[in-house]
Amino acid sequence: MTTRKYKELVEQRTRQTLQEWSDLPLVDEKDIYRFLHNLKGTAGTVGLGRVEKLADHSLLYFSEESGRGWPEAEWGEYLYPLLELFGDRPEMGNTPPGLPLQEGKALSALQPQHEILIIDDDVGLVAFLRESLEKESYYVSIALSAERGLKIFYESKPDLILLDILLPDQSGIDVLKQIIGKAKKERIPIIIVSGEHSKEIQMYAYSLGVMDYMAKPLDIDLFLVLIKNRFELKREWQESIILDELTGAFNRKYFNQTMKQLGSDFRRTGRIFSLALMDLDHFKLVNDTYGHLVGDEVLQAFSEVARLSIRVEDTFCRFGGEEFALFMPNTDASSALLVVERIQQQLAANKFTAKNERFQVTFSGGITEIREEQNDPDKLIEEADQAMYASKHTGRNRTTLYTDQLGAAKAAPLLNVIVVDDDALLCRIVTGLFAAWEPAGIAGVKVSSYASGPQFLQSGWYDPEEKYIILLDGVMPELDGLEVLERVRSSYPEINILVIMLTGRNDQHDIIHALQMGADDYVIKPFHLPELLTRIERLAHRFLF
Repeated sequence: MTTRKYKELVEQRTRQTLQEWSDLPLVDEKDIYRFLHNLKGTAGTVGLGRVEKLADHSLLYFSEESGRGWPEAEWGEYLYPLLELFGDRPEMGNTPPGLPLQEGKALSALQPQHEILIIDDDVGLVAFLRESLEKESYYVSIALSAERGLKIFYESKPDLILLDILLPDQSGIDVLKQIIGKAKKERIPIIIVSGEHSKEIQMYAYSLGVMDYMAKPLDIDLFLVLIKNRFELKREWQESIILDELTGAFNRKYFNQTMKQLGSDFRRTGRIFSLALMDLDHFKLVNDTYGHLVGDEVLQAFSEVARLSIRVEDTFCRFGGEEFALFMPNTDASSALLVVERIQQQLAANKFTAKNERFQVTFSGGITEIREEQNDPDKLIEEADQAMYASKHTGRNRTTLYTDQLGAAKAAPLLNVIVVDDDALLCRIVTGLFAAWEPAGIAGVKVSSYASGPQFLQSGWYDPEEKYIILLDGVMPELDGLEVLERVRSSYPEINILVIMLTGRNDQHDIIHALQMGADDYVIKPFHLPELLTRIERLAHRFLF
């Protein structure tokens, strides 16, 4: 037969198998594994390189040992894309073509099968190692030469490499030099397995970056335990890259990957998803009142509540600080609201204890849904953020769905600048400076001044829904500025108030004392007005955003 005929037979067999499976309610995972395993070998033999590569990639998500049954909606995500590599795909059932794997499933029940590349020309040893490793459910690729090993390495990116020093075409050390940079970047462990094990060679291999050096002949039991140990270490590496260490939620990097993946999937298949942003209410007050260790416990508890309340296909991320995000594939905004409200109820029912006090924590949420007219990732985040801000503005501990009306009517925060100083001229100059200040993202700046500490404290100045920058003179009659600072910090949540001391004292002890009491910064009189404005703008940006 010609190569073309072989290719046609592979295509015919593949289409026939998938057609038969499309009529079944479930397909055994071991049958899918064997199909892909055979397809990989046959496709590569007859020159169907793209089919071989995709079959090899898809193999990672199936196991010959599993007895799980897969419905068409799930196995089709991995297998139907194969047909596109042969040519146009005929309709099979109602399943649209999908990606080989959504990244959001990376840590779900579908654990990938590890691939090990053996580069060694000892055929007897390689056959023995392959059999031993495959009994442990590893997938093994074999290269009997350096050239073949390099080709497999660059094309398939294995999870671990076993490399001999003596190879027929070039030294294993030369191979190591060629691949070590990429292997380190991709976090692929390399283990030298060789009969050449002088101290000098071992030291040189370790200096280049190999993880282990094992001498032939091998103790197979020790060898298999070592391989398992190295894959466990690799798993910890990978999780540290995409998981937030404190909370166990996915991190911001993984958030970005998931947003890109789901957005691409929507544009290709039309499958919707909802995005929820959730921000813990008054979390800075928890830290200030009970300490950061208690704050960490709250973050961990919230993450656990959320992760236990969502589906396997959902993706829960720490967006930043006390703000979290939840992707819900194939879920409209109204359905997503039920999920988030359930999480809110469960978190509010939690009781935390610190300093012999019991307290509760709530969060405010905002939800948006991807749609044809709005599928830009940055805009979706902005919509969810606007909805979350609306929840904060209307009382907290609630979740708001984004609407176009909400976007049009978004209320930017109002910033209050308060000058407390007994120098009337200075108050007039500073209030005039800030009256013309128009910081980005702020609805407006309201400027006021007070000639004394008691006048300020008794004015009813504070509104919990607004933000404040207080410029506070350190030396005033009736009540010293440090005493005013102490009362502000003890009576009001720090999260909403930025305090800058204006002081004629250039004494280092006084400055340190003010900072210890809760001042955010200080400015020594006399000061240059543009410099004062620049400093406050810098502080305000961190404070407000």
